[in-house]
Amino acid sequence: MDSPVPQATRLGRVPLVEVVITEELDTRAVPRLRALLGEALLLRPEQLVVDLAGCPFIDAAGIGVLLDAHRQALRDGGRLTLRGPSPRLHRTLRLARVAHVLHIIEPGRTGDR
Repeated sequence: MDSPVPQATRLGRVPLVEVVITEELDTRAVPRLRALLGEALLLRPEQLVVDLAGCPFIDAAGIGVLLDAHRQALRDGGRLTLRGPSPRLHRTLRLARVAHVLHIIEPGRTGDR
């Protein structure tokens, strides 16, 4: 997982923070993921993008952290977007019934779900 890097600041907010996930988001990764997303959310981004293209697996614990970050982003007036989940990850998100809650951009697309 890479540390978030702000692209620019404006009035105490960052327009975009991108976090790239390159490992499994399972119970073992939760503390690190929670800390990483917490650090990103401290920047108060208008848009927090979590790139899942390199993430091979996600479990309920990882989904829970993403939902927590989603709620926090909304409270701060921002938006969390999941970008590029594999078909397997997207299926897992649908089965967990969070694909309709989280904003997801599929690989090769620029729009919603």
